[in-house]
Amino acid sequence: MAAVRRGHSPLTVDLSTAPPSDLPPISALFLIYFDIKAGYTIGWKRSVPGVELEGVVEYKSLPSGLHTVKEDLIYFVHENHAGLSAFINAPADEESRNARMIAVGVMVPLSYGRLGRSWKHAEKLKEMASELILDTAKTQVLEEYWEQHKMEDKAPQKEPDSIDSPSDVRYEAAEPLTTGKAKSSGRNRSISDGHALHPQTLSKYHPAWSLPDLLDIFGPLIFPIHRAALLRKRILITGHTPVEQTCNFVYDLSILSNIPLAVIDLLPSATPPQRLRPLFSIGVHDIPLLEEDLKVSRKSATSGSTPEEDDETSKGWIACTTDSILAMKSKLYDVLITMPAPYSSSASQKVWPKVESPQGVELRATQRDLRRYRALRWGLSRSSRPNSPDTPDEARSSSFSQNPFARDDPMLDIPDTDLIVEPLSWSALAYSGFMWWASAGEGQRLDIDAEADSDSALLSGLSLTAHTPSTGMDTTSPRPTATQETAIIAYFHRLTTQYLTTIADIVDAADATDEDDEPEHSGESGELLRSSRSGEPDDEDVPSGPTMYVTSGDMGRLGLDVWSMSDHGFVEDVARLYFGMKAQVECKNVDICGVRIC
Repeated sequence: MAAVRRGHSPLTVDLSTAPPSDLPPISALFLIYFDIKAGYTIGWKRSVPGVELEGVVEYKSLPSGLHTVKEDLIYFVHENHAGLSAFINAPADEESRNARMIAVGVMVPLSYGRLGRSWKHAEKLKEMASELILDTAKTQVLEEYWEQHKMEDKAPQKEPDSIDSPSDVRYEAAEPLTTGKAKSSGRNRSISDGHALHPQTLSKYHPAWSLPDLLDIFGPLIFPIHRAALLRKRILITGHTPVEQTCNFVYDLSILSNIPLAVIDLLPSATPPQRLRPLFSIGVHDIPLLEEDLKVSRKSATSGSTPEEDDETSKGWIACTTDSILAMKSKLYDVLITMPAPYSSSASQKVWPKVESPQGVELRATQRDLRRYRALRWGLSRSSRPNSPDTPDEARSSSFSQNPFARDDPMLDIPDTDLIVEPLSWSALAYSGFMWWASAGEGQRLDIDAEADSDSALLSGLSLTAHTPSTGMDTTSPRPTATQETAIIAYFHRLTTQYLTTIADIVDAADATDEDDEPEHSGESGELLRSSRSGEPDDEDVPSGPTMYVTSGDMGRLGLDVWSMSDHGFVEDVARLYFGMKAQVECKNVDICGVRIC
């Protein structure tokens, strides 16, 4: 029986209640300084009733290792509030251990978004910290700021992230681009149903400005991380100070893994949340919180209960830390990302982040991810808009296949990928050689064209011209438009739409087919994957009922690697988590005259 779908969601978000120029009201304002005897101490604080600061902000807003940097911006979350602190480290006399360190921070209700739009206070927090580092006794500037921006008694109205966030902007539908015949005759969707986003103007310290850096630093690894985020895994990023960039990356990955509004109605009601919960900077004092989250998650899995939609516990999270001890608590996370050391930027070879499971099994990008990343870089490097949605498929495929995979294009030169990309399997190599021999290259060319056409459709209609704010930007002038950043978000939302709509079609086909009529195929690949992957559910957790059969052609329409066991596992997990279905993925083979070669 077909799964019950969610109610239809509108394709626009009402932003009229959140003027972009307004600063969000603050629930707390505080000053922390370093005391050589007592350590970090709250020197001044103000807060509304019910917001506790002692024993909280001095740990959350000042992660370990900050003494090694001159300044930093730290984002954190505590209960139903988001926090932001501006840290400054200045030289001092020997009595102060040659350093004077302070932080000025605010707390903002999370009802205003993932970070409560707290980044809008960053400029002023840095200014006040620069002033107070000279004399922490001159707190009049803090008193004035508190009186001007403190939250009134009236509770804030729950609203989206605001127009200042590209996660909640208006959607613009693109014309359909057919990427393959859907299995379900009732629908004919395509990846273009992931709608484009209108470019947005962002404030100077908005975390989304870091999106191009996210792609440059992670390279092809961004795709397996994106898939892990879609599965609502618990993702821990370990790195070094300063932490502003990794906090921004937490925000970015949470935004990129959103479930687009356009496909919400395709999903059953009991599915993972629309977004991945960002915790931002965490430390050893947050271990009890993570342990409680793990306990709730296990209890929910054992009882089979479904948490309320507004309850984000046990639904995965993403956070960053500078405390290496958290990486040793392998039971608390599902994916560990280790960022390169700061000095690695001057290394002779590219140093990539390391992505691994709690058991130390390294997670790599697939060969398909590498080709997709090249295509994305090609699209981002273009000065003009990509082909419009009404461009004929033949022209789009031809122009795309001639440019993005040209090996002499310096924009597509991605060095030292051997350690982060799965090697080409013998089966894939044999199949490629056989197809070239059997069809005189025609079959291989068709596969390349189909893949290039799919990647081109993901970029169609997006304006990709970069416009990054300079550090000396005048805050009184009109804010720059985040054209490229918004396009990156739209790209990954379209990729998510491609995954979910294609699998939804397969699910509908499986629902409409009697179990006795299902095709008989070998399940060897699924069994191999089930025995090798970490975190695989027990047999009793596998959904009962009809099995959805995923062919190699379906894998191509999904934009996944038909040869990769990790991609097979991703399809199985999406089918189980989002649709409550058991999936069986076909392992592509090479047969000659009925004899299996590989």
